[in-house]
Amino acid sequence: MTLRVVLVDDEPIALRRLAMALQDVAGVEVVGSAGDGLSAEALIAETSPDVVILDIQMPGRTGLSLAAALPAESRPEVIFVTAFEHYAPDAFDVEAADYVLKPVRIDRLRQAIERVRRRLSLREAEASVAALSAEVEALNRRRQDDAGDGLPNAVWAPAKGGDVRVSAASIIWIEAAGDYVIIHTAHRSHMLRATLTELEKVFSPGVIRRVHRSAMVNMTLVESVKRPGRGALTLVLEAKTEVPVGPNYTQAVAAALRIG
Repeated sequence: MTLRVVLVDDEPIALRRLAMALQDVAGVEVVGSAGDGLSAEALIAETSPDVVILDIQMPGRTGLSLAAALPAESRPEVIFVTAFEHYAPDAFDVEAADYVLKPVRIDRLRQAIERVRRRLSLREAEASVAALSAEVEALNRRRQDDAGDGLPNAVWAPAKGGDVRVSAASIIWIEAAGDYVIIHTAHRSHMLRATLTELEKVFSPGVIRRVHRSAMVNMTLVESVKRPGRGALTLVLEAKTEVPVGPNYTQAVAAALRIG
């Protein structure tokens, strides 16, 4: 699938650099670019791109304001590209796919595009995912009842206009991001100021387990296990998300999955 991309940045040099970097990313077509938020809104309406790579600080209309105004029924995925780290929580409030800091590295940009591909695949399969999520939630409730550990198995994450409860059943995996964690679900990602060590005290390990110093996964969603090297494990979750298991966690994860 070729992703149609619109670039938005008020610096012409930044636009050229993004366009050049995307030439090295397979399956991407740049269909337009804009230098301010107002013209970008018109361009997005005209071209209906799959992805908008968007600066935050721009004249006329900020990138955050533009992303929030995009109509939900035809909203493209948004990747913010900015020199300012402190806007990250606001970016996830408008359901951005990723947040990339300038200067942009080609490997980091490629990673952001791949994250968009995964999100679009999940969106296309939304009906089947919803049914699966219901089954998983029922299974998790039974497992949590059996565990009897009294843990909440849910967290409250900031959302536009308030907070949203994110249950263990809805989580695919969690990754550490400095002083924050990013909680990935089938429908969106949530950014929460917390550590994985703190979350280990919230979730039952039979459901959400720490598998790496920077990752936790929903053990009920492990579809297969890869063995990339001697003693190494990689967990393959739904939507083909792959999470490596850290050396210090391999034995416990193998035992939890009941594999040799």
